Amino acid sequence: MKLAHALMLSAVLALSACAGNRETPTVELPGGVNEEAQADAQRAPNVFDRMIGNDARPNVGPCPLMGVLYDTARVVKFAQPNNQRYANIEFTGEMQGVRGLCRYVDSNPIAMNMEIEMAFGRGPAATSDRQTYRYWVAVTRRGRAPIEKVYFDVDVRFPHGEQVVTHRERIEHIEIPRATADTSGENFEILVGFELTPEQLQFNRDGRRFRIDAGDTQAPGQ
Repeated sequence: MKLAHALMLSAVLALSACAGNRETPTVELPGGVNEEAQADAQRAPNVFDRMIGNDARPNVGPCPLMGVLYDTARVVKFAQPNNQRYANIEFTGEMQGVRGLCRYVDSNPIAMNMEIEMAFGRGPAATSDRQTYRYWVAVTRRGRAPIEKVYFDVDVRFPHGEQVVTHRERIEHIEIPRATADTSGENFEILVGFELTPEQLQFNRDGRRFRIDAGDTQAPGQ
């Protein structure tokens, strides 16, 4: 699978909630269930319905697991890489959560969108009010190496006097092919994280951290 082609913007795809949150509606009449209405809900849509995204059938399985990879959930940029002290912080970043929706019926690929909540801090050593952060989105088989990994840049501007800004990044369309109609979304994971230098990654793995508001005058939290 080439995620570079799958992670593409789409303004027309209608996504439904994950399976399990949505069931085929039934109408209770004096004589019981309206079987005709129930059959209509289960019937495969025609070509026109598919074109306009009108398909009320539930997903055939659960959505892939979505999450932030712990070791890459934070980034701390120091003015001098070998000086990992609070006064030497230029910028910080933190991924605070991820959520999304998926849609797949019959043997169709899994179509998803995703939102990533981020927060960014400007530290005491910063000399600019702008910083570009790079992050990645990876599709993996559960517990295995990534199938595909794509990188994105976020250009953050800190308004005058503001040391912390929040941002919501939206990935409009992720498509995951399925080998068969029985292949469930629970076989896949979608993970996100910051692109880090080896030193930044080791900083995180050592359990060291500063608050996202590292630019404030208060003492940093470790």
